[in-house]
Amino acid sequence: MKKVILVLTLIGFVLSCGKDDNTNTNVDETFLIGTWRLVENLADPGDGSGVFLAVDSNKQITFNSDGTITSNGSLCDMSIQSETPTSGTYSSNLSFINSDDCINPNLNIDFTLENSTLTITYLCIEPCLSKYVKIE
Repeated sequence: MKKVILVLTLIGFVLSCGKDDNTNTNVDETFLIGTWRLVENLADPGDGSGVFLAVDSNKQITFNSDGTITSNGSLCDMSIQSETPTSGTYSSNLSFINSDDCINPNLNIDFTLENSTLTITYLCIEPCLSKYVKIE
């Protein structure tokens, strides 16, 4: 009886395992390459009421065809400042940015590309996001 239960449990386990289709978002790298300007930030106060607000900023990020990314501001947070050049790498297949300038350079910063808007999700407890539009 124990063998039957073990076999049924193993069969159930094997059948429940599936491919995770969310691991590869396949961002269109051809469109991603270029320079993007910060236009909106969202900082949620913790109750879900946060909304994107327009920002007046010269912050830009540039995705290069060699997998590198540069910015005239921090890649690690949603600051609107554009006086601190930073750089890093990105993966268009996995939709993340990585920069040694971040407090924890081992953590990736996620991004999405939808309807010609680049949205970066920063690492914080509540939602912290920035939207960029392509300028070149």
